[in-house]
Amino acid sequence: MYLWFLKRNLDDYNHDDLNKSAIVFSPHFDDETLGCGGITIKKKRAGADIKLVFMTDGSKSHKHLIPENELKKIRADEGVAAAQSMGMDVDDVVLFGFEETKLKEHHDLAVAKVIQILREQQPKEIFIPYSKEPLLWSPDHIYTTKIVKSALKSYKKEVVIYEYPIWFWLHWPWVGLINKNRYITRIILKHTFIYGLGLRLRDFQCSMYIGDILEQKHATLAEHKSQMTRLIADSKWSTLNDVSNGKFLQCFFQEREIFRRYHH
Repeated sequence: MYLWFLKRNLDDYNHDDLNKSAIVFSPHFDDETLGCGGITIKKKRAGADIKLVFMTDGSKSHKHLIPENELKKIRADEGVAAAQSMGMDVDDVVLFGFEETKLKEHHDLAVAKVIQILREQQPKEIFIPYSKEPLLWSPDHIYTTKIVKSALKSYKKEVVIYEYPIWFWLHWPWVGLINKNRYITRIILKHTFIYGLGLRLRDFQCSMYIGDILEQKHATLAEHKSQMTRLIADSKWSTLNDVSNGKFLQCFFQEREIFRRYHH
């Protein structure tokens, strides 16, 4: 997939840093596993103190098929199960509970909550979505990153930030140009142009080898059952496997996770 790119002189994540404390900020239930599940598993194995913060409530992904309150509980339970699969305890999971797709509307309160958890945990590392993620069905990814960065200005302690890509992958050559869903096809074509035929991958200069724990990462993602399987027998229940005929999901199960790394 992108192995040709990884032959460049990418910096490997320093294994001596695996035991450093971290907070993973996830816009939705599953982004934490897709974008940085592998490195999280490795850090937990090294004994790192990691907190996982879910920014939104998971109420919208299949609201056309299931009541929102029911969906919120399902997805929150899945998020906790995924965290446990990565080696975390229930107490390591923080649910901010902002309405999914509406995180932008709660910017100030979200910043205050992030400042509080930063001061309580004093992490050495922060994991957030890629700052140039494309706008798809909501701006939650973009605002998760904006909110955390705003909070860090008040926190005023140095941390190392790792930005992980999610919807960034939804363009050629990482996925095919043509999709059975015309809306997705238009998005792929648009993003292929915006991201310069994949050349924006150069933004990511740090990587972590996860080839030895891919099976566990797969098992962790499987805990997000509502995103990986159809909970009801209805073809309108979309899954991650449906996105770009499965090519999108493959991007997260290469032998390396990649990050944009910098100090704040």
